[in-house]
Amino acid sequence: MTGELVAILAGLVALTLGAELLVRGAASLAGRLGLTPLVIGLTVVAFGTSLPELVVSVQSAATGRGTVALGNVIGSNIFNVGVILGVVALLRPIGVSLAVLRRDAPMVLAVSLALASLLLLPILGRLVGGGLLLALVGYTAWNVVLARREATAAPAVAFDAGVPRPSGRFWRDLSLVVAGLLLLVLGGRFLVEGAVGLARRLEMSERVIALTVIAAGTSLPELATSVVAAARRQTELAVGNILGSNVFNVLGILGVAALVRPLPVLEQAWFDVGVMVLLALILWPLLWTGRRLQRWEGVLLLAVYAAYLLALLASAPAAMAAPAPSA
Repeated sequence: MTGELVAILAGLVALTLGAELLVRGAASLAGRLGLTPLVIGLTVVAFGTSLPELVVSVQSAATGRGTVALGNVIGSNIFNVGVILGVVALLRPIGVSLAVLRRDAPMVLAVSLALASLLLLPILGRLVGGGLLLALVGYTAWNVVLARREATAAPAVAFDAGVPRPSGRFWRDLSLVVAGLLLLVLGGRFLVEGAVGLARRLEMSERVIALTVIAAGTSLPELATSVVAAARRQTELAVGNILGSNVFNVLGILGVAALVRPLPVLEQAWFDVGVMVLLALILWPLLWTGRRLQRWEGVLLLAVYAAYLLALLASAPAAMAAPAPSA
């Protein structure tokens, strides 16, 4: 078991460092092209925090572990809302803008319901993957256009502070991108192999490991980004980071994974997606009440996640009755 734990830890470190290097290099290169910090923040930086989930899900799909790919996306979305927003709200009550309430929160609920409807299919094939990616392109373009219209001095300063400046050396930025990609690939392989090996030793299904260990591990960049934003009193950026990540997980990561290899839909996925939809349904009215997520509401989100985790672990022995099917 020690070998599996070491592989998981090494994978998490490599994924986190790789995402950081890639975002820094790519953001710096984007700055050379004349893109504003706001646009870079909404695209390169926002999507960069989801790179670990993307790499793990794509590698899982490519190696026939579709259960891990799908479980990673669903588990990450549950962890993002239940744990990360819950923790951030405990640290500091989160204020939100009308733009988040009218655009981002409904979008998270919409993609959650869309994923629930896709579970009616026996597999998530390449046609579904292509449709999800097209939706992501439309969502990103829409977000950038609206952000430029609604930009004010305060968010502009926040994004400006969080976006790396061009280093003055093109090759240095390019080297960061290449190094980041290599670390992401290696980290994803270590994490998946270690987690699957751990699941076999503990006699747990790949689905349960994907929804817990892998999902929480690949969500560490979102957790770190959101906690730092809360510490700097930029709580709206923390909310935007989480909501944007959840949308990207479904439309982007699931879309790419399904294009690489069709993903099987297990019957148990209904329960997991149901919890994901429930958290999205709970979050929206909580954000509307005073346009703020209070500490007690953060406790509520954490309690929902804890209940889900207990139910998931309680069902783990039954899930080992048969091996998970490959895509």
